Amino acid sequence: MATRTTASCTGSTLLQPLSEMINLPLDQVNFVACQLFALLMAVWFRIYLHPSKTSPFIRHVVATLLGFYVALFCFGWYSLHFLLQSGLSYSVMVFSGLEHMHKYCFIVTLGYLMLCQITRVYVFDYGMYSADFTGPMMVITQKITSLVFEIHDGLTKRESQLTPSQKYLAISRMPSLLEYLSYNYNFMGILAGPTCSYNDYMAFIEGTCYQPRHQENANGKENGKHQQIEPSPKNAVISKLCTCAISLAIYLSLCKVLPVEYILDEDFVRSTPFHLQVVYLYLAMLALRPKYYFVFTLADAINNAAGFGFSGYNKDGSPQWDMISNVRILGIELATSYKMFIDNWNIQTGLWLKRVCYERCPINPTAATFLLSAMWHGVYPGYYLTFLTGIAMTMAARAIRHNIRPYFLVSDSYKRIYDVTTWAGTQVAISYTVVPFVLLAVGPSLKFYRSWYFGLHLVCLLVVLALPVKSRRQQAKEEQDNLQDNQTEHKSTDNNCNQKDKAT
Repeated sequence: MATRTTASCTGSTLLQPLSEMINLPLDQVNFVACQLFALLMAVWFRIYLHPSKTSPFIRHVVATLLGFYVALFCFGWYSLHFLLQSGLSYSVMVFSGLEHMHKYCFIVTLGYLMLCQITRVYVFDYGMYSADFTGPMMVITQKITSLVFEIHDGLTKRESQLTPSQKYLAISRMPSLLEYLSYNYNFMGILAGPTCSYNDYMAFIEGTCYQPRHQENANGKENGKHQQIEPSPKNAVISKLCTCAISLAIYLSLCKVLPVEYILDEDFVRSTPFHLQVVYLYLAMLALRPKYYFVFTLADAINNAAGFGFSGYNKDGSPQWDMISNVRILGIELATSYKMFIDNWNIQTGLWLKRVCYERCPINPTAATFLLSAMWHGVYPGYYLTFLTGIAMTMAARAIRHNIRPYFLVSDSYKRIYDVTTWAGTQVAISYTVVPFVLLAVGPSLKFYRSWYFGLHLVCLLVVLALPVKSRRQQAKEEQDNLQDNQTEHKSTDNNCNQKDKAT
């Protein structure tokens, strides 16, 4: 196993003896080592290259060079793809017109990512779950596409055409090449992100990120008391590193005890009662998630250690460092709806999908968002099976919530019954949906669904047919129309009262 992984690893072999000693693939050892190195550099960056001590230019240069070094150590010459992707996209930004820049750049950036994914999967190592070079390219793709849409909003649209979040994110000038490279390749986020907005990153570089920029924070009483003091990320970083250690320990302890592939074993399917198969599926997926908790939380801790990620203060005056957090573990494990689970998982990717696709797609935005998510994740067929199933699950969950939930809000006891039931249903539905995402191939995925007789697919179909629900846009439009009608009624009532007063 170690030999095969070493051959497929294009990065440095400096840590090969350590890889063999702990019996872990070299590319994964390189990834963790580089993230720990980035954590140390983040502390140094915050202390010795503080905005009060040096210029934004120096901070941009150092962050970019350290990012290039980390990428070269992990991926070797494959990291040149990062430069090629960014260089092509920046050329499109500079030489194409503002009116269509975001569309062309979106196609070029996502197309280059998919080309690399196809080459890696179908030419080199199909099915290898390793730290491949397309992982950082996925984050860079998010950053570039977000950037071009924000530039398009800032330079071609009036404020009245933008939503409040789009107004905040809009960029009013074209970034310089150094700013562009620093945003995409800084050492805090080159390996695992998370994605952040360009405005937030520039505020961090320039040292203005501790000033209240969001309106809801700027008007808060607690912000008024603390906004002049630069908060320390020490407690947040220590807490997140403890979460990383616990997550890694749980994953290493359970991943081999509860393998997901066991659900395909014919003896297991034939001899195990169905309700125990459901329990095993849930536990297997539960044992798999800490790996992602470790990666997401460590990346968040690195950014916090550098001073990036401050989002305001709690009511008790303690600082919050969750502006670019990618996961809320309790929100996931205690989710009582499909949407709640998705909203707490890979948060920054969800925001990216919402900002570049869901809010802008004129036709069936839900299906378009799931399709974009599948294309962005990669070219394994299992990804597309997962996201096609996710569309059906989302529609069914929305119908149940809108039609059935109101009947359980009449008392606290009914509400608790509803929460427990929907928690169990959500966890089973999520586990059922993501099986192809883990198995990757079509054959094993369909074998699993056949063993369940495509049960949840049929349930979703029946629910959608029996409990129709309006789309979110239709609901928002109706609420807006009702609000306008109420305002009209109030105006007419006021006019009548004024006429009566004059008559009197």
